[in-house]
Formats: sequence, C-alpha cells, structure tokens
Amino acid sequence: MNKQIKRWGLLTVTALTAVSLTACGGNTTTSTKTGESAKPSGGAAATAAVVDNKPVKLRIVWWGSQARHDATLKALDAYTKKHPNVTFEPEFSGFDGYADKLATQAAAKNAPDVIQMDPAWLAEYSGRNQLVDLSKGINTADIDKSLVDSGKYKDKLYAIPLGNNATGMLFNKNAVDKLGITPPANGWTWDQYFQFGRDAKAKLEKDKYALMDATNDYTVYSSYQSSQGKGYPVTVDGKFNLDKDTYITYAKKYADLRKEGVVPPPDVATTDKESDAKMDLMNNDTVLIKRSFAALLPGFDGVKPGAYKFVTQPKGVQASGFLKPSMFWSISADSKNIEASKAFIDWFVNDTEAADILTTTRGVPVSKKVLEYLTPKLTPADKQQIELIKNVAPDAQPFNPGAKGWSNYTAKDFKDIGEKVMFGKITPEAAYDELVKKAKDYQ
Repeated sequence: MNKQIKRWGLLTVTALTAVSLTACGGNTTTSTKTGESAKPSGGAAATAAVVDNKPVKLRIVWWGSQARHDATLKALDAYTKKHPNVTFEPEFSGFDGYADKLATQAAAKNAPDVIQMDPAWLAEYSGRNQLVDLSKGINTADIDKSLVDSGKYKDKLYAIPLGNNATGMLFNKNAVDKLGITPPANGWTWDQYFQFGRDAKAKLEKDKYALMDATNDYTVYSSYQSSQGKGYPVTVDGKFNLDKDTYITYAKKYADLRKEGVVPPPDVATTDKESDAKMDLMNNDTVLIKRSFAALLPGFDGVKPGAYKFVTQPKGVQASGFLKPSMFWSISADSKNIEASKAFIDWFVNDTEAADILTTTRGVPVSKKVLEYLTPKLTPADKQQIELIKNVAPDAQPFNPGAKGWSNYTAKDFKDIGEKVMFGKITPEAAYDELVKKAKDYQ
C-alpha cells in the first residue's frame, strides 16, 4: 500500500511542480510564446501525415457538465480548422446512462471512434479486446510514467490519461457561511462530517438538507470501508471483500440521518444526476455538500461561480481519499479511422491551443509542458483542483480502478440494493446478505 501511495504522490508532485521543471525527452506540441498556437509533432506528425488529404469523420463520445461540453465542441472546431479534412460527429451527455449506452454500442460493434473512458471500465473493455493498443502514434513523453501506466491493461496501453484527479468533498461555501456554522476543513473525520450535517440541518429550511444519502453510493462506501482499515469492498484483483460490520454500521448511520432529515428522503435523493445543472442536488440547492472529484469543479463553478470549495474526504483510522486519472481517451477496436483518431488525441493532450480551450475541464493537464504553459492563466477554480490534489496526495489510499468482471456489481447492483434500504424495503442486515449473494455471480 505504501509503495502505491508513494507512486501516486510522486506523480502528483511531478505534475504540480512542472512549472519549475525542464521536461525531458521527445518532441511535444508546446509554444515558446504565450498565445502562439502550437503545431502537432512527435506521435501526431506521422499519423497526421497519413490522413491529411483523406476526408475523415470521427465519431467521438464523452460525458460531463455543460462547461466540458462547450469547451470540447470548441476544441473540435479548432482541430477541424487546422485539419479541414477531419470533421467530427460528437455524442455527449451527463454521466447518468453513459456507461449503459457505451456498453450497448460496443457489444454491437458500433462504438464511436474516440471514446471517453473511465478508469473503472478500462479492464472490462481491454479484456474484451474492444480497444486499440495506443503504444505507438501518440506522444506521451511529457506525461508522468505512472499516469501513463494507469492506461495499461496487461502491459498494453489502451487509454491516454486526460487529467490528474482526486476525490474530495465539495460544499457550497456561500450557503454554509450564511448558516453561521463551522465549515468543513481538511483532515476532518467521519464523526465530524456527520455532526456537520446535523448542525447544518438545525438551521436549514424544512425542504433543504445537509448531506447526500450515500447508502447507494459505492464510491463513498468504498472510501468509508478503506478508511476503517478494511481495504476495498472488491479488491483490484477481483476478490470480494465487503466487511459485514462496517457495511451494516454505515447503512444504519445513514438510516438515522434519514430519520433526522439530515439527508433527503429517498424519493428526492434518487433524483440526483451528477453535474447536471438542474438535477444535481448540489446545483439545485437541495444539499450543502457531496462527494465529488476535482475535475468536476469547472462544471459546478459554471453554475454558481465562486460558490463552491473542496476539502478532503473524512478520515477513519486512515484517510479515505485517493488520486486517479480523471478519465481517458480510448479508440474503439472497430474504428475504421484509427490513425486519424490517434492524431486527434495527440493534439488534444499535447497542444497549447487545445489547452487554452479546454483548461481544466477534464482535470489538471497531464502534459508537464502544457501545465507549465497554462499555469499562469489558471482561474481560482482551476487552482482549487490543484490544491485538492496536493492535500489528498500525502496519505492517499491506493487507487483501485475496478477489477475485471465486477463493473456491473459496483455500478448497478450495489446501487439497486442500497436503494431498497433507503426506501425501507429491506434492512441493512438483509442488504448485506443480498450483496454477498449477488457477488457470487461475479466470483
């Protein structure tokens, strides 16, 4: 565990101190003058040459907030201006439903050429030979090796990281200040987190709530269990490790919070759609604080500029936060435009023109040279992302991208069974038994 923490800590320090480093090795796509557009080089030079005179339409899919959608569409337009033969057919949405749609497309061999890939799904898609090996054709010389390696499966590179990221608790600082209660702080404990919720609820209106109900949230529960020193509920090598006492304690804690009105009732809690301007329970002022990722801050900030602040996730006997690649670009194995897709990804990751457009909408840039170029231009929200990563790094839990074969369990089964508890259909004890029984389908 310590070895992994140190590795990710080194990754973060390397990325965040890039402004004082001289990047080494390989060509890259940076500019020597502020505002000067960079040109493709390195991996993209060869692939771009192959497709320069051939009309290509790339299907590309991603999830995210409106801020990410707007920036990405602008970047696609910029790329087409540089390479008029390359046009795009974009497909984008919020996170809700994205995974199911992509899985259906991939199974039908109709996935888009360029796919925004979550680390939790990488083993699934790579293991089914649904992605292209990206070891050649994309310049990764200026990306920390540990971050590049996070896109590998069985020593082959199937995904190019797009940002550094960390888990944290995002809260509405403006709303908390108005309540006159002690705000969340880095290094706080789970007990302090739950007490914050009770203190806030005592001053909130009847139809407003303090905390999210995380009974059905695998990411929060996984962090909670690991912070108790019990490891992840499903280990990185696919072993079932849901701790009975920890789960039941957790589920009962949230049952108490539901009774006290600290978290929303289940019919409200289950309407949450992450990063949606109207349906996200943080954005519509239903709750004050929720688990989130550094890379999602630009989307929240776009809805309520300057309102939100990040702190670390609560601690148990250990910290609960972890560092991760925010997301990846991958290429479908069924793509007819592999070289053109590689050229685009190379530009997206390494070019300063792309960086000016995209900023931190997918997390802190992975290229050291791009980060060096972009740092003087960062907004306060951008700098908050970097600050959260710095705060999480020293005692971060090792990153668990998700074991092959378990993605449906962690994304759907845990959620469905958790919602039964929330609606009072089963007890926490019965829910644990169901989770154990369901896990046998994946072992």
